[in-house]
Amino acid sequence: MSLSISRLVTFYGHLEAEALLRPLLTQEFERNEIALITSFGADSALLLSMVAEIDPEAQILFLETGKHFPETLVYARDLQKKLGLKSVDYLTPNETMLNRTDPEGTLWKHQPNRCCWMRKVEPLERAVKERGIRALITGRKRHQTPERAALATIECEENGLIRINPLALWGQEQVDTAFAKHALPRHPLVEKGYVSIGCAPCTLPVTDKDDIRSGRWAHTIGLDETRKTECGIHLPQGETPSWDL
Repeated sequence: MSLSISRLVTFYGHLEAEALLRPLLTQEFERNEIALITSFGADSALLLSMVAEIDPEAQILFLETGKHFPETLVYARDLQKKLGLKSVDYLTPNETMLNRTDPEGTLWKHQPNRCCWMRKVEPLERAVKERGIRALITGRKRHQTPERAALATIECEENGLIRINPLALWGQEQVDTAFAKHALPRHPLVEKGYVSIGCAPCTLPVTDKDDIRSGRWAHTIGLDETRKTECGIHLPQGETPSWDL
């Protein structure tokens, strides 16, 4: 199927949430060509529920880094069952690479970018290539970080991979209202102050209420000139370093 990004933006760029997802999942892409990336984090249930309503057999990709909170793994299983998701794939790091590069499981402490690349970026890039995925759905929102402030609902990388951000324009109040309206379960760590949830060693409860991601990679302050704010999976493929592992 030949797709024009300009046509997608013209037809659907003004839409958001389920109104954007429905035509993309049912008309524009074959089921094997489009997938939702999820962290099963604080807000993940909202986007997952929208996808489940449209197509419960849609591809769901969960990056099982081996470093998640136990609560996240339980939440993932419970949410998958509750929403009736039929195709949740757990993407894991290359075992040979992992054993050679991070045998003690402590790489996150001193080389967090390398750790994220091995546990998240490489498995996702591998899945996209092997499965012929042409579009990735993400839960990113403009209000989350300065880097995401100009996020569009439909983007296209130089290599042709399309990224769909149905909630790009949503604020936290809209998210909270939708959770209540649809009686969606929250991640169990949210009530403990974790409002952005990633791998357990690199996630703390939020202390800065004005920065909901202040608990992510807080330990990287001082490791480099700038604090780490992204794992790398949302950067254009090929922009993250291909570490010599």
